[in-house]
Amino acid sequence: MRRRVVVTGLGVVTSLSCQVDDLFDRLCAGESGIHQLRLFDTTGFKVKFAGDVYDWDIGIHADKKEVKRLDRFTQFAMVAGTEAVSDSGLDFAREDSFRCGVILGSGIGGLQEIETQIERLLSKGPDRVSPLTIPKLMLNAAGGNLSIRFGVRGPNYTVATACASATNAIGDAFKTIQYDDADVMLTGGTEAAVTPMGLSGFQNMRALSTRNDHPAAASRPFDADRDGFVLSEGAGILVLEELEHARARHAKIYAEILGVGVSGDAGHITQPDEQGTGAARAMSNALRDARINPDQMVYVNAHGTSTPLGDKAETMALKSVFGEHARKLRISSTKSQLGHALGASGGIELVMTVKAMERSTIPPTINLETPDPDCDLDYVPNEPRECEVPTAMSNSFGFGGHNASVVVGKLANGRL
Repeated sequence: MRRRVVVTGLGVVTSLSCQVDDLFDRLCAGESGIHQLRLFDTTGFKVKFAGDVYDWDIGIHADKKEVKRLDRFTQFAMVAGTEAVSDSGLDFAREDSFRCGVILGSGIGGLQEIETQIERLLSKGPDRVSPLTIPKLMLNAAGGNLSIRFGVRGPNYTVATACASATNAIGDAFKTIQYDDADVMLTGGTEAAVTPMGLSGFQNMRALSTRNDHPAAASRPFDADRDGFVLSEGAGILVLEELEHARARHAKIYAEILGVGVSGDAGHITQPDEQGTGAARAMSNALRDARINPDQMVYVNAHGTSTPLGDKAETMALKSVFGEHARKLRISSTKSQLGHALGASGGIELVMTVKAMERSTIPPTINLETPDPDCDLDYVPNEPRECEVPTAMSNSFGFGGHNASVVVGKLANGRL
């Protein structure tokens, strides 16, 4: 018998807020975390805005010596992870350290450190490259440092599947507990690719919106006037726990992870399957794993990046999986307010999906002013929607054709 897995802790770092409840409130108020980019000078760049966490102060959470050893993407994970653990009420000193682990996702890792050290190499020579370069830039640095902070010695690795990274990591953490290889897992994603190289790389492949005159309106999923995604950064970390383990310590339980589904497009390296076939398979696999019928789904937090091809393909996938019930779904994209945090997006979005269930309120898709005729479902435009959310799905689709979906439910519904 498969063990049941629940969510007992939440933590975020985003450009709109670094507190879970405040972030959800701001999303429901229609606020945007997208603004003129402040981390570096954008002279010469075609795109001059992003969802950068410009007012970030890691010094509140760690001493200066520790900060120097961590790339920005690891700093995000450390703060969001610490918040999630604090929210969960876990005391790892009381736990079997080999039954607790960390599985995180990141699409790019320590890009800031790569840029810094390449510049140093070219200007000052190889002897001046920092000895901390490799342990700062490696993709597994965030998970490794989180495990060290909390002394957890169970399963520990990092998933890199571009924008699906966090959701793939969450799925792996879910299965790790479900099949009795751990009792507690920290999971989610982290990313800090708002750098000169990151911005120029994405802008030059024409993936980004160029709406420099109105950054807050640039991310407009499912709108006919969408012209690309908005680059952002941050982290979303969750504590997953075996149900009876959580009950034994009287933990607050936010939701139950019911199922996960994954697939690959095997098509273009950056463009989605135009029919949404791979995305549809991930969603149907998640429903099958969750053992619930399509007509039992209430809310979908869409991948919804605001790209012309991606939003249309996801809409087609939703129709394929849910049939006539697709028109009864409430669907929204929180990327309309937070931008696209790449490998961290699935973690942030699942945190917000869980909060939507808890608050019985669905955050809106803002900037949806001119509906695309090809995107004709209910995307909860511009205003939040109050309704019971007993079941929800969060989608993440990444470059490389990686697709991942996770289904969550209110615990009272058990195995629906």
